[in-house]
Amino acid sequence: QVQQNVERLFTRFVEEGKATVRLREPAVDLCLSKANVTNLKTFLSAVRLAHQGNDSGVLPLSPLVPAKNSDVEKPKTKMIITSRRDYPLTKTFPFTLEHLQTSYCKLARIDSRVLCLKKLRKLDLSHNHIKQLPATLGDLVCLQELDLHDNHLEAFSGALCSSGLQKSLQLLDLSQNQIQALPLEFCQLRGLVQLRLDDNALLRLPCRIGQLSRLRCLSAARNKLPFLPCDFRKLSLENLDLFGNPFEQPNPLVPNIQLKIPLTLLECAARATVNHRIPYGCHLLPSHLCKDLEVAKTCRCGSACLSSFIQITVTMNLHHVAHTVVLVDNMGGTEAPVLCYFCSLHCYSQFLDRHLQSSG
Repeated sequence: QVQQNVERLFTRFVEEGKATVRLREPAVDLCLSKANVTNLKTFLSAVRLAHQGNDSGVLPLSPLVPAKNSDVEKPKTKMIITSRRDYPLTKTFPFTLEHLQTSYCKLARIDSRVLCLKKLRKLDLSHNHIKQLPATLGDLVCLQELDLHDNHLEAFSGALCSSGLQKSLQLLDLSQNQIQALPLEFCQLRGLVQLRLDDNALLRLPCRIGQLSRLRCLSAARNKLPFLPCDFRKLSLENLDLFGNPFEQPNPLVPNIQLKIPLTLLECAARATVNHRIPYGCHLLPSHLCKDLEVAKTCRCGSACLSSFIQITVTMNLHHVAHTVVLVDNMGGTEAPVLCYFCSLHCYSQFLDRHLQSSG
């Protein structure tokens, strides 16, 4: 079907026997090459007339000759570009691409033409100068692997975490960037199996990282992590690398006390909402309260606490969450400090009694 179905004709190189016909439905590019220039011009003229709805009898078409298999190019599904001089500035990317690599091209941003490749499953933009990621990157709903290592990223937006990447993305490489923190929404990327965060400036990992139930490989070496979030205990990994982080020495006897007695009405209401799993949403509560509830802490007793709690760090052997652990330091250690919360003085004192007994 050609009538009213031609999005655009690319004829810049028609004198070389090349042209591209972009259709609307299906959304494909018909790439012509090695064509006879005269016949190609006649064909393009016929396509224009057919698009405008002219009767087939007036179209300037010559008798069709079956094409040889050797003359028909198969749809291109993979393209690898590893230098700036090879990066296409005038040509379009084939709409059929499933794997695209554009590394070492000094790209300052993601090309808008790439964001139109709806069939992409693997996108490698490593070794460039990209500082920001467009929200439309989340429209690549088939994307399974995204490699952004060795760029200039300072953030990974929450909008991307709430996009179609939630279900599709399985591998994400953000290593060798300048990221200090990941957004709260990051843990909505529930399909992640491999996550690489090495050589950034991370001061913390997402507090709800335990929600990444499919995650099997995590590397966050050479960052600035002082401790791990409490939710880290819920992970079930095959490989874990946290080497080269300035982990603090845990000291359960020096707590960070944020406990307010008596509890405020807000704290009581928040604890009841989380503990009893009372439904809430932005249609019922202000958005900032919803965000606070989403990051509520969990006491060792299982109860929730919002802004009134006692916080300490305790030692955790990383083999409890990963089968293979890269040494945390040059001393051969596989332990790291993890945050621990208590909703009351009673819960903290019970923990302290057990801790003192076991260490004594």
